[in-house]
Amino acid sequence: MSVAPSSPSPSPSSFPVAPLPPGTDAPAVCEVPHFAPVRVRGGRYRLRRLVRQRRRAVAAGLAVTAAALVAAGPGEADRARGHPVAEPIRPHRTVERARAVETVSAPVRISDGATVRLLRPGDRIDVIAAEENGVGEARVVARGARVTKVPEPLDTAGESGALVVLSVPRSTAARLAGASATARLAVTLC
Repeated sequence: MSVAPSSPSPSPSSFPVAPLPPGTDAPAVCEVPHFAPVRVRGGRYRLRRLVRQRRRAVAAGLAVTAAALVAAGPGEADRARGHPVAEPIRPHRTVERARAVETVSAPVRISDGATVRLLRPGDRIDVIAAEENGVGEARVVARGARVTKVPEPLDTAGESGALVVLSVPRSTAARLAGASATARLAVTLC
């Protein structure tokens, strides 16, 4: 069976196409309703939250640092807490000589031995002289003298009172020596 060739059918591209009028190939126009502009909410809130979180992070960092410094503590009991350990700065030679001249160690016999047992090195005391015969008023011979040493009392029956070593200026040491020769000495803690 043989098929007879049929006549060619007209293809759509074979016919000339007339151009369409402008705007007919676009979809139909529809009206867009009117609405208020869109605003992003939370912009200010996000900035505030970021600042607040940053402050919290800094505060937490400071708290951790402070806790670490307190936990580390000083190396010796004499140092203040939280200060770094550093070698003391040596003063100039003339300053050392001036300090050596300024204060001297003065041993002083206090009449009341029980009072001396209350003293510890580093204490500040006032030394008061009262005349032995009871005539005249008591006077302060040394103010704010630093106790440097409290020697152990010797077992001697003839002596009364107890010895204490004070760090005082040279002029005060001379007054203490003079007062101890003529008066009974007492102390008060500052």
